[in-house]
Amino acid sequence: MRLDVDIRKKLHSGQRTFTLQARFSTLGERVVVTGPSGAGKSLLLKVLAGLLRPDVGHVRIDGETLFDSASGLCQPPQARAVAYLFQDYALFPHLNVRQNIGFGAQKGWRNPAAGHTGADVERWLDAFGLHEVARQYPHELSGGQRQRTALARALVSQPRALLLDEPFAALDTDLRVNMRAELDTLQRRLGVPMVLITHDPEDVKIFGNQVLHMNQGTLQEETVHERR
Repeated sequence: MRLDVDIRKKLHSGQRTFTLQARFSTLGERVVVTGPSGAGKSLLLKVLAGLLRPDVGHVRIDGETLFDSASGLCQPPQARAVAYLFQDYALFPHLNVRQNIGFGAQKGWRNPAAGHTGADVERWLDAFGLHEVARQYPHELSGGQRQRTALARALVSQPRALLLDEPFAALDTDLRVNMRAELDTLQRRLGVPMVLITHDPEDVKIFGNQVLHMNQGTLQEETVHERR
């Protein structure tokens, strides 16, 4: 995945102004953005996903322009073919596991039927070992099951990139270790490029083929470190 980003965005909250400024390019299949809480990591991910529009600059993935202030181009999130895994997973509480995954596979906003099925949904239920809980709702799931469901929903749409916002932060220590290993194996098997944000050094160690460091909203290209 070639990711080319050069953006600036000012955000205002009361009398406080926060400036997000990022300029970098990557060629890796695993990009980790690290930095302290409040550094702007999640805001950067939202820019890539199309959930936050920069004031100036451009965003390109594999040569395709997703945002360009000079021309006025800004592709909507649904047109970018990238999957965003929120920190809290953002599962629909009124949909069971099968429906949540099915929602990611369809076009439009109609909720899938409770017994929704299809080869794509069945594939990801199998891949994540979720068949036994397919009719359960998010509040009935363990932390690991919720994360697997969110990942399955993200991947069922066959995205060209996966954006992960602190995916292990809400898990206990043992489950965190297990889910890191699962994601590591899954990403290698599927070959889906990913951008993962974290402040955990263990995530950097496992997933950081390329590491970007962000501090106080600023990220520069010279902070990219290629791992061999």
